[in-house]
Amino acid sequence: MAIKIVNTVLPTTMVGSYPRPAWYKQQLLGRDIQVAFKEAAYEETYQDAVAAVVRDQEDAGLDIVTDGNMWYDDYVGVIGSFCWYMYERIGGFEQAREPHPSMVGAGKSQGKAILDDWGGVINSGPVTHGPIRLADLYNVTSKHAKVPVKVSVGAGPANLAWHVYFKHYKNAKELSFALAPIFNKEMKDLVAAGAKYLQFEDLGAWLPLFTNDKNDYTWIKDVVAQCCDGVKAKIGWHFCFGNAWGNDILSANFPEGYQTVLPHFFDTPGIDQFVLDYANRNMAGIDFMKNLPKDKDVQIGVLDIRTNMIETPKMIADRIRQVLKVLPADRVYPSTDCGMKPLARMVAKLKLTNLAEAAAIVRKEVGA
Repeated sequence: MAIKIVNTVLPTTMVGSYPRPAWYKQQLLGRDIQVAFKEAAYEETYQDAVAAVVRDQEDAGLDIVTDGNMWYDDYVGVIGSFCWYMYERIGGFEQAREPHPSMVGAGKSQGKAILDDWGGVINSGPVTHGPIRLADLYNVTSKHAKVPVKVSVGAGPANLAWHVYFKHYKNAKELSFALAPIFNKEMKDLVAAGAKYLQFEDLGAWLPLFTNDKNDYTWIKDVVAQCCDGVKAKIGWHFCFGNAWGNDILSANFPEGYQTVLPHFFDTPGIDQFVLDYANRNMAGIDFMKNLPKDKDVQIGVLDIRTNMIETPKMIADRIRQVLKVLPADRVYPSTDCGMKPLARMVAKLKLTNLAEAAAIVRKEVGA
């Protein structure tokens, strides 16, 4: 059976990132967090920001909270530091943002504008483990939280390899395998610090849809398995279906993406949970979850973070009910579609409040 974090049936959580408080203006800009913390103003502000977003989630009624990824700087692509936080702290990557490698020589398009804004990075040497410090970040959060904390591990190896000009490693596969030990060490350090629930964010799972090479599924699964090897925690793998500025490039081009890619990853060693975005398509395709392996559970997005519309508890409860038509309640964690960073903070908090109310409604209906 899948590992349980809380005894509550239908435990509520969110994917990871949360809107920064308006007063939190500081940027790490590539610094080691422990270097930045020598600056009193930065440490105070970071601690207060984490405390504030944890309190927002607890006040909303979430059963499991995150640090809101307050270590993400306000970079390009809304959540650009999702990748840049890692590039800046892993040796072998240049600091400059280049045009996106997949769009070199391409004509004007929405996709080119989005990817070039996000940017590409040059890999000019062997990767080395720098000051990522996920365990230190977790320690900040855990002292502010009254309920369990889920830790985002950040952009995974194949995801990082997607935006790269290869001047040392020859391709995404080679670079991803080189990165895996770095992520494995960070995840083990988190467990040693007390973390029990990790969320792996490798969007590289979608890469085979773009390369049209089914062999890519095998090595990507093997890389994720290496990252998770020996990590004694519940590990969810987020399959983001597109987020930046609310765009739907991925979901629009591959509307049956989950049905296509998930069967290749269902048996990935070390993965206990799949974290999936369904609300932005009004739960279309949820019937596919009947294929979920019996030893796995799901964190299902029932809040659409691409819109500022605040769904009512009734709307959200109906989405949860659609999930329960194909999966039992004890294998479902109601959550958000991707992270909430692009939203206004008030909107995010109200959405989460209604998520918690909706889960309470459905718990009564299933007798939990």
